[in-house]
Amino acid sequence: MWVARRLLSSVAHNRQYAAHPGVFRRPQLRTFPDMELGYLQCTCCWRSRIPVAGIESLNSSISAPCEEDVTDDRAAPLDACYTSEQRHAILSLLNNASVTELACVKLLRGRKSVNIVDYRSKHGPFKTLESVVNVPLLKHKSAVVVFESILNPVKKEKKVRIQLAKFIRPEVDKSWLEDANSIVSLVCGTNRIAWAHVGRGMTVMDWQHLDCPNFMKGTYMASAYLNDVSAVVSLLPSADFYIIEKPSISVQNTALFPIMAHMRTVEAMLFALLEPRNFPQNTNIPPRVLNMMRTAVGRHFGLMVGESRTSGAETVQRLMTESVTKKMPRINFPPELVVKYRNWFQMSVKRGGGEELCDALLQAVAFYELLTESSA
Repeated sequence: MWVARRLLSSVAHNRQYAAHPGVFRRPQLRTFPDMELGYLQCTCCWRSRIPVAGIESLNSSISAPCEEDVTDDRAAPLDACYTSEQRHAILSLLNNASVTELACVKLLRGRKSVNIVDYRSKHGPFKTLESVVNVPLLKHKSAVVVFESILNPVKKEKKVRIQLAKFIRPEVDKSWLEDANSIVSLVCGTNRIAWAHVGRGMTVMDWQHLDCPNFMKGTYMASAYLNDVSAVVSLLPSADFYIIEKPSISVQNTALFPIMAHMRTVEAMLFALLEPRNFPQNTNIPPRVLNMMRTAVGRHFGLMVGESRTSGAETVQRLMTESVTKKMPRINFPPELVVKYRNWFQMSVKRGGGEELCDALLQAVAFYELLTESSA
């Protein structure tokens, strides 16, 4: 204990004369700041006190930043960061916009827009930009983002319209399509063909399907395929155009090659049977049979998930319900068809031909609606 007391006393004594280096003492390059002397009570002799450097003063001296590093926590006043015109534009919107209008500004969706309206109704309109910080959930950083969003609003990209001419093959003049009084939309499945006969007034005149027992059987016998496709063609009503769905099957997917070959075979036979055999080589007469891309219909109804198309059963159910409940429905169904198919497209009930019927109807609706949008 005597050794420890002697050592601590020596340290404290040397500290007092640190500013006067002696002959054998190495000059100090950097000294600690002035510290108050403290004392330790000796445990063996209660009367003795050992002077030591004050620990609290040492810690505070070391941790204290230099004067040039001290910065103010609060940012500069918000009003000083903007011109008078900019302040007027920001305050005008915050003082007059409704909750819905404020929700269009970045960071003001949800509760923040409601808080702004509540705050100005209680305290009056905002007179300065700095007063906006008093709104709950709006701090300086958030307020700056809000102000910049008001001054430089992000322009929403316009929805790209799907032009009908880009998804119709072969290419035909739009005026020919606009003169059509009715179309028949055809969709081929793996074992059936469905069609929907829809008039210009968006009224369903015929909607059914026919099973084809020879599809996807054996080695795709041409004669067997021809019998099934001919049976369908004999039931089709007369129309200005026959729109055949063009499936979006990748050629690189070799596992789906049998299905792709089946679809192409049925498509070629429908073109051959529905188009007049003595078709004159006159450009003023449009073709009767056209292809429509399956992906175009999927995008029109929001059925695409990546590059894949989901089921349209729910969309068809909604169209049928609107036909009964709304005064101006998207498409009109005859009462007998509503009764016939009202429970046909429920997801819990598996019925053959449901997807083909849905796709045939949606293709017809998309054809007319895209035609109308492109004409507007």
